[in-house]
Amino acid sequence: MILVGLSEIKFAESPETLKSLGLGSCIGVILYSDRAHCAGMAHVMLPDSSLSCSGSFSPGKYADTAVPALIRLMTVIHGLPMAELKAKMAGGAEMFRASQRYSTMSIGKRNAEAVGNQLSKYRVPLVAAETGHDFGRTIEFDPGNGMLVIRTILRGEQRI
Repeated sequence: MILVGLSEIKFAESPETLKSLGLGSCIGVILYSDRAHCAGMAHVMLPDSSLSCSGSFSPGKYADTAVPALIRLMTVIHGLPMAELKAKMAGGAEMFRASQRYSTMSIGKRNAEAVGNQLSKYRVPLVAAETGHDFGRTIEFDPGNGMLVIRTILRGEQRI
């Protein structure tokens, strides 16, 4: 198992798995290839790198830098054809009541939309997503079978 921490991007080949703990408003986005049984995962914190106070940050931190970095990881570094890539994502919760009341403060929703927009921009199909609500998630992706397991406290486990 390879842990993907806050703002990180990691790669795995079957039988390895990718796991991200405690996604609240963050998004775990996975690009994968069914044929090659490999995947990349980013733990995205924020929607847009224009929010950065400095020019120095990990590309996994923002949706607009994480998705292109994942695509580069999969296609340029690992040589997979772009047409082979698929995506799944989970997270984007609204963990605080104030952000649930005021949609402009909804960082979880903005994160999910920003990741979705980036995937559309690069024509990577989003085949499954589990986002929103008011609870955190831990996710684990198995590139061997393309399954994303989503675990939540008191809500059990879901597979997409």
